[in-house]
Amino acid sequence: MPSRRRSSPDSNAIAGVRIIGGAFRGRTLAYSGDLRTRPMKDRVREAVFNLLADRVRGKHVIDLFAGTGALAFEALSRGAASATLIERHLPTTKLIQQNAKTLGVSDRVEVCFSDTFVWRKRMAAATLPLVVFCSPPYDFYVSRRGDMLELLSQLWGAAHAGSVFAVEADERFDFSLLSQPELWFVRAYPPAVVGIGEKG
Repeated sequence: MPSRRRSSPDSNAIAGVRIIGGAFRGRTLAYSGDLRTRPMKDRVREAVFNLLADRVRGKHVIDLFAGTGALAFEALSRGAASATLIERHLPTTKLIQQNAKTLGVSDRVEVCFSDTFVWRKRMAAATLPLVVFCSPPYDFYVSRRGDMLELLSQLWGAAHAGSVFAVEADERFDFSLLSQPELWFVRAYPPAVVGIGEKG
């Protein structure tokens, strides 16, 4: 990126990713700027948490493609009980652990260095209702469509009633393919498309 390029209001600076609300509001997460890590844009993350409102409180968070961990840390900031973050890039998992320590939530955070599609085969049974964040590379919805649908179907089936799912994709993904599509609320924040589903 050219040094003279001006950043837009919702761009994520390499220096860090800002927590938007809750107890850690204004705190900054360390972010390497690695192109393999695509933080959700601030305006989309804010919209997601506006849609979730208080439904994160007291729940266990699963951040399937954690990247910076911003979604899980935002949920913890807003009252989630604990979080599991899955990330396949080792340096990024170490940054997540560093951010958890900086925020003082290491005792409530489990960081799994793993491919999400492998992790799902050995995931532990949930003891609390879940908040599941699914924000993978958009191309996964094309190149690994079957795996993505199986992953989300498995988690939906295993989740307790009252669990909430937040799925970020783009216009190529058909949200009607998800479990109980009538329970999903879908909104577009171009280029992102976000679906929120609550299991009854």
